[in-house]
Amino acid sequence: MGIFSKCRQYVATGAALTVLGAATAVCAADITGAGATFPYPLYSKWAETYKKNSGTGMNYQSIGSGGGIKQIIAKTVDFGASDAPLSVDDLEKNGLVQFPMVMGGVVPVVNLEGVKPGEMRLTGEVVADIYLGKILKWNDPAIVSLNPGVKLPDQAITAVNRSDGSGTTFIFVHYLAKVSAEWNKKVGVAPSVTWPASNATGGKGNEGVASFVQRIKGAIGYVEYAYAKQNKMTHTLLRNRDGSYVGPDDLTFQSAAAGADWKGTPGFNLMLTDQPGKNSWPITGATFILMHKAQADAGKAKEVLKFFDWAYANGDKMAIDLDYVPMPDPVVKLVQDVWKAQLRDSNGKAVW
Repeated sequence: MGIFSKCRQYVATGAALTVLGAATAVCAADITGAGATFPYPLYSKWAETYKKNSGTGMNYQSIGSGGGIKQIIAKTVDFGASDAPLSVDDLEKNGLVQFPMVMGGVVPVVNLEGVKPGEMRLTGEVVADIYLGKILKWNDPAIVSLNPGVKLPDQAITAVNRSDGSGTTFIFVHYLAKVSAEWNKKVGVAPSVTWPASNATGGKGNEGVASFVQRIKGAIGYVEYAYAKQNKMTHTLLRNRDGSYVGPDDLTFQSAAAGADWKGTPGFNLMLTDQPGKNSWPITGATFILMHKAQADAGKAKEVLKFFDWAYANGDKMAIDLDYVPMPDPVVKLVQDVWKAQLRDSNGKAVW
């Protein structure tokens, strides 16, 4: 899943100067990162385009948020990526800086014969009861009552979850804990939880969950929206906090993100689940980048920041095309201020 750059030779002859402005040989060092699967489709597109423009490539391992956090703490990558924001205490303990990169949505997807994308209605409480193992068939009265006119089969439900530590799971269960007191008490919120349903099965990564849902008749799972859309999966509608049944798209994600108070949230530790607004998608979240405050290789750290700075400035259309929500300009300014204030080389000099 990596995207790699190679050394490039630039030559200038006379007045025909290269993009570097002089005759020189440049070997652009790869940027390395690991973590969340949620933003992988977008990071891949950004990396491909950035490499063409700059000669610098990015090797990003889509291994889940838990793996990304472990790798950045171990300093085996230049940056980590997580959909589950770390607390201020955890950031301080590990000497890390955290900043949001883009926003998007997690969506329930189903495999039911005759049911079209966006046709089935669900509520957070019903989804929680499915994953608690309390609702075991698709013709359960709790589901039937939400879906007049939809033919629901007398078919067992297979509840597919992520088997790896995952920010996608963190966003999903964070939402379930908000709308279901029983879920909050019995299961709680974490990148990896103990799934109580007897009819549960686990897949690794978005691709693992999607594979199980596509293969198993009667399955339900959860994946990030860009992945569901690209793979033509059947998503459901969800009832939001204001009582409206909404589908996942860039407008409903933007509605959920509209009231986000990034400036007033230490360490950018902000969740966007179950937000108010009649058009808000209830399982919306941001994805975050993690870097060490103290940078032993200031040159490499600057290359990483140059990539993310480029993405903020030039990546919005690519984000929108893949159904993500770009960070607003005022939030980007807040992030850049954090770079200047907190990222330092071995001599204490600002990296950015």
